[in-house]
Amino acid sequence: MHPLPGPMVAAAEAVMAPHRPAEVVRAARALSDRYLADRPAREPIMDSDLRAAAYVLTRMPATFAAARLALDQVVDAVPDLQPRAVVDLGAGTGAMSWAALDAFDSVERVRVVDYSVAALALAGRLLADSGAAVEHEVARLGRSDHVEDEGPPCRHQADLALAGYVLGELDEQARDAVVDRLARSAGTVLVVEPGTPAGYARVLRARERLIAAGMRIAAPCPHELDCPLGPGDWCHAATRLERTAAHRQAKGGSRGFEDEKFSYVAATRLPVQPATARVLRHPQVRPGHVRLQLCESDGRAREVTVSKRDKTAFRAARKVAWGQAWDLSGEDADQG
Repeated sequence: MHPLPGPMVAAAEAVMAPHRPAEVVRAARALSDRYLADRPAREPIMDSDLRAAAYVLTRMPATFAAARLALDQVVDAVPDLQPRAVVDLGAGTGAMSWAALDAFDSVERVRVVDYSVAALALAGRLLADSGAAVEHEVARLGRSDHVEDEGPPCRHQADLALAGYVLGELDEQARDAVVDRLARSAGTVLVVEPGTPAGYARVLRARERLIAAGMRIAAPCPHELDCPLGPGDWCHAATRLERTAAHRQAKGGSRGFEDEKFSYVAATRLPVQPATARVLRHPQVRPGHVRLQLCESDGRAREVTVSKRDKTAFRAARKVAWGQAWDLSGEDADQG
């Protein structure tokens, strides 16, 4: 679990200060209902300063946490990636950008793109103390005809292109156009969507288009074959983040933490060191063995039992988490 960057927390608190808590709670619940609807948006969801502030409180931390965990896997798979320029499509208030800044010390410039003027204004304020130069672009990515009419940007104008929780707000034609723009914009791409069957389906389609664009999959898949999961199953990961008192109040919850489930795909044109396998579910830890659900480099999904007899592999299996890479070298790993 990565803590939220200090400058991001301080800026978020300043953003919340002008608004009454009760107003923020109502706006946060309206936002939650809208995102749970999981349908294309004809107008910006963050259509006011109040709604943008509510997003900063309730959704920005989870988006940051999901992107940060995904970027950990990208760092392992693409060791040559040291991005100086980042572009964040559908940036909202800049959570994905913050995750990139937290993951890489090399980032010098961030371009945030969104069609919500209120969200972009907040993104600029939140990123002001990040240490990176910030550029803004107002673009109605929700209109597929506009996206297509933009024309191709300069190839690889950035080193890393991001799109977090964006595709669900678009129709299918616009989704494809945004993914294509991501592939044109940078040598490495990360797309994050909700960890639901619908979010996973959007990620799968993005994966296909990124491969068709000549990119290699960096994570989470340890291969570029068809997904081996059957009907009713979907690939996603989970990360836990701490909740502030204000966050708990806005969500109407009592727990001091929140588990964010998400699906993602990362692709690159840089050399890749793919994982041998990826852990697909929470490991089942027992006194004498650990059972792991894995997606493996040969394109198959299977369950593996790591026995206590192999002390090294058993210790590693007790520590590995859902969504992380796994090395199948243990001698006492039995296929289920």
